[in-house]
Amino acid sequence: MRPMGRKFKQALILTAIGALLLGGISFAALTSASLKPVPESFHAVMSESQHLQIIDRHGARLNTTYQNEWNVHDGIELHRIPQFLKTAFIISEDKRFYEHNGPDWLARLSALGSNVKALRAVRGASTITEQSARMVNIRPRTIWSRWLEGFEAGRLEARFSKDDILEFYLNQVPYTANRRGIVQAAQYYFDRDLETLSQKEMLALVVLVRAPSRMDLWKDTSRVNDSIERFTEQLIDQGALSLDEQKTVLAQDLKLTAPSLGVDARDFVGYVKTHPHVSQAGWPFVKTTLDTNLQNSVQTLLDNRLRALSSKTVNNGAVLAVDHATGEILVWAVAGKDDEDRPGRFYNAVNMPRQPGSALKPMLYALALEKGWSAATIIDDVPLVESVGNGLHAYQNYSRSFYGPVTLRQALGNSLNIPALKTLQYVGADNYLEYLRELGFGGLGHHPNFYGDGIALGNGEVTLLEIVQAYAAIGNQGVSVPLTPFAQDVGPARRVMSAPVASLMGDILSDSKARALEFGDYSVLNFPVQTAAKTGTSSDYRDSWAIGFNARYTVGVWLGNLDQQAMDGVTGSTGPALLLRSVFSELNRGQDTQSLGIDRGLIKEELCIDTRTLPSPSQDCETYSEWFVTGMQPAIQIAQAEALPIRFKRPVNNLHIAYDPRIEQSAQAFEFHIQGISDEDRVIWTLNGETFETIGANYLWPLRKGDYKLTATVFRHQEKIASLKPARFIVK
Repeated sequence: MRPMGRKFKQALILTAIGALLLGGISFAALTSASLKPVPESFHAVMSESQHLQIIDRHGARLNTTYQNEWNVHDGIELHRIPQFLKTAFIISEDKRFYEHNGPDWLARLSALGSNVKALRAVRGASTITEQSARMVNIRPRTIWSRWLEGFEAGRLEARFSKDDILEFYLNQVPYTANRRGIVQAAQYYFDRDLETLSQKEMLALVVLVRAPSRMDLWKDTSRVNDSIERFTEQLIDQGALSLDEQKTVLAQDLKLTAPSLGVDARDFVGYVKTHPHVSQAGWPFVKTTLDTNLQNSVQTLLDNRLRALSSKTVNNGAVLAVDHATGEILVWAVAGKDDEDRPGRFYNAVNMPRQPGSALKPMLYALALEKGWSAATIIDDVPLVESVGNGLHAYQNYSRSFYGPVTLRQALGNSLNIPALKTLQYVGADNYLEYLRELGFGGLGHHPNFYGDGIALGNGEVTLLEIVQAYAAIGNQGVSVPLTPFAQDVGPARRVMSAPVASLMGDILSDSKARALEFGDYSVLNFPVQTAAKTGTSSDYRDSWAIGFNARYTVGVWLGNLDQQAMDGVTGSTGPALLLRSVFSELNRGQDTQSLGIDRGLIKEELCIDTRTLPSPSQDCETYSEWFVTGMQPAIQIAQAEALPIRFKRPVNNLHIAYDPRIEQSAQAFEFHIQGISDEDRVIWTLNGETFETIGANYLWPLRKGDYKLTATVFRHQEKIASLKPARFIVK
């Protein structure tokens, strides 16, 4: 063979060089194309984390979440991290951190030699900057990824300072259980802040990042102790630890403590997360109005009260406390969340619709005052029978006593039922329901016929949140400020009640004498600081309420059973009222308390006790004081319905009456009654064709079995004023 020509050799060499250059250029181009953009800031990198941290008004956390891609809740500035901990991390992870420009090529060559010599990967050489680049740009762990991380680390160092990179790394370095950063790790293992950790506990945080899951302290501390002991030798070599300090460190214990929130506000947190304004409430922290110290105190009071009433079949309870001037929710406590055997423990009792009973009566009387009644208006408290379905219901007061003529102040203070029904007739059921909705009771959406007269006694279902909102408006002189869980989120205020009427309601509900007939002179509702309070109990004792307000705060307490089970005779005054006193005691602690005050639109007058009228100059009578809205002349005022229609009150159409076979027929009778006529009107009754005449609205008919049709014609001064529609009824 002929030897290769010189020109050919040159061409071959040039070709090889060209191929190498082309390959290098292609490799460089591929590398450049694979590099990801450098972020504008580390904060921009983390901005996609969407799980919120809910905190109270003082910054205390109310929930925990570790599902974010980044640690956005537990960051700490570099200058606040103990120097020993920073030094240990740098020695462990990147000794030349402050000397290189991103990748440490000397460390890479050294690591390569060690791995080749051992024929396996025994050490890495990723710098802190490269690890940060790896966290910013997540890729599969390959040789190619390691190559790219070196260049991206250089880019990071060109954009950010060393301290910025170290701070980011220490706040984002991953640990087990989805924890990121040294703050979360310290809380997870020791439930303490960094500055309170011992040097050994700090070193544990350092060595754990090498294998977070394999060396989890909660699984085994021995492996971490061995790593710490070896690492202290390295610290001694670097001059970061003396021999004496090493002995001290190794003698220390790793005292593990499970993390805890220190407050149970899970139902409040759930309410916050679903609130329509949460997206405008801040990120990544949502600052709320809750007061953790008050929350804990009230939660303890609530739990203790339920334990005291456990023999009375009381399983559930809730307390809501607000600042009614600002609308801020201070306490949202729900009982029995951790008791697996407790019925209804998964429900948020503050938002559960329940029957309020008499707790709703202040709204009814407030509307009557707005329409022209006064606190001195006389309402007759006498037995009352009304139709319900195919029967009649005899209404009674809780004590089963009747007090005859009482003032509106007494009717409300003693929570009398029959005066409430007559007040409903005066204001009108449709007007009352509209008024309640204006006050914030959005759940009362049915037609008035759905509730019937029972709406006056609280048969419509409302939530604790709604009723506290309404009472807060009264306490705030008739101005409703939307209740809010968010700091600096006061919604538009609305006047829903005139200031004089709201002030008068507060005076009545805080008047111990006004409630003496039913509650006695020494009621649990007589507070040391002037407080307006009202209780309520639903039918069959399923719900008991106590709501109140003082000059600054409004509090609502509900106790009952969310599974509809009846309590053992627990009423608003025997169950939640004592808890209401305790909550106000906590709220008033250390406060400069004051009375409710009287609005300028009210004037005080002296009235005769017997007549409820102003005494004349020649009249000598025993008097009492009463407040009136300015411009209303105090005079005797008998409560009566406006333009009541003339109709059969008894019997109602389709009424079923039971004949009692144990009683002689001559001793059984049923009273016919026509509503809307006077005692002087003449009535011609026609029963199954038989006609008889009476004067007045009533006729006592001897009871006989059969099917009946009753009609009537009413005359006033010889003039016919009404012909009543037939009422059909059955006596069985």
